Amino acid sequence: MTGDWTKSAWRSKPRIQMPDYPDQGKLDRVQNQLAMSPPLVFAGEVRQLRNELAKVCEGKAFLLQGGDCAESFQEYNADSIRDTFRVLLQMAIVLTFGAKRPIVKIGRMAGQFAKPRSSSVETVDDVELPSYRGDMINDIEFSESSRIPDPERMLTAYSQSAATLNLLRAFSHGGYADITRVHTWNLEFTEKSDSEKYHQIANRITDALEFMEAAGVNAEKLNTLRQVDFYTSHEALLLEYEEMLSRVDSLTGDIIAGSGHFIWIGDRTRQPDGAHVEFCRGVQNPLGIKCGPSITPEDLKVLLEKLNPQNEAGRITLIARFGNNKVADYLPNLIKAVKEAGANVIWSCDPMHGNTEKSSSGYKTRRFENVLGEVHQFFDVHHDEGTIPGGVHFEMTGKDVTECTGGLSAVSDEDLGDRYHTVCDPRLNSSQALELAFLVSEELASRISRNNGPNKVRAA
Repeated sequence: MTGDWTKSAWRSKPRIQMPDYPDQGKLDRVQNQLAMSPPLVFAGEVRQLRNELAKVCEGKAFLLQGGDCAESFQEYNADSIRDTFRVLLQMAIVLTFGAKRPIVKIGRMAGQFAKPRSSSVETVDDVELPSYRGDMINDIEFSESSRIPDPERMLTAYSQSAATLNLLRAFSHGGYADITRVHTWNLEFTEKSDSEKYHQIANRITDALEFMEAAGVNAEKLNTLRQVDFYTSHEALLLEYEEMLSRVDSLTGDIIAGSGHFIWIGDRTRQPDGAHVEFCRGVQNPLGIKCGPSITPEDLKVLLEKLNPQNEAGRITLIARFGNNKVADYLPNLIKAVKEAGANVIWSCDPMHGNTEKSSSGYKTRRFENVLGEVHQFFDVHHDEGTIPGGVHFEMTGKDVTECTGGLSAVSDEDLGDRYHTVCDPRLNSSQALELAFLVSEELASRISRNNGPNKVRAA
């Protein structure tokens, strides 16, 4: 599929948003150690995810992707991993009910340690230093020594990612994901909420589970009700790390990015002739492309041809991120371009990145109503175009943080300083994330009703 591509070919292409390491010998030692380490994910898992995403492409499943904006070495612990996993499971149950389809669950976890930045420097009290680029690259502490890129941070990221994946696999297949347990957590959420429609949805799910139990279909007899398939994802930003963890699939001979099941190319690094596109075009993992206001229909066509020349379903997810009230200005033209190209893609909505603002209290935040507004517009445009809104992509956490305002938790600008823990962008807390799942579920159910059933939805 990739001709003369090699996993190191990106090194001859223009590189942006990546550090220049001052100690080449140290970098070489780290790269050699990573190259000898086991991959974090395996080819069979990657193939399975591509098959599941192909169903999303056909409208037979729905994609839920969520997790940290940027993982932190300091905040790494088993409870945080468990809590984020738990909320994603809760969201998936609610979305399954609304979509009447399986939910493909992908976490922004076990690798999301590097971040692109809008500026290469930041200034505090007239002191200018290189920007913080994620714990895999440098440290958030504002000092000259902390901001020097250190390749050994890749080893810490690898170690934490491996431990995270080990825990996620245990949770996914060890009984923690039992559907009745997860629904009990949702009932606890609805009992604390004043929303009658959330109560109604939860009660209808309860009725469905009780019917299944009465019919003899229960978790003890059916592993699919006790276990889930859960995948990991991150932005493939630091290509030295990505290359060193790439491995050959022994069954197909293809190259797999062993750093995560699903990797994406950011809005700042999707240059067709750049290093990131060059690397990603050769690995066989499912790929995401972040699509912001700056991407043109022609840009998108070039990227689709370069990254998916065989036009395989499940290979490409287009993650739209425009901002509230801007979706109709950009998304329809991109949809038309995809139709003209005859390309198989998944359309996913990232309503977080385009809605970042500075609060009156000085914190970077996002308003819940703007996040929800972008989701509604995303669905409306796809309804008008006759295409499939295939998924949602949220920056969220299982913790009770105060980083985004609004929602049932009623976080105000004045509350932001109470539990503002993110190392980069603001995240939805557990309550806001689950509330959003109920609202998206309602949107999905309404769409199915408008189309007279799930089989009527047309593919992109």
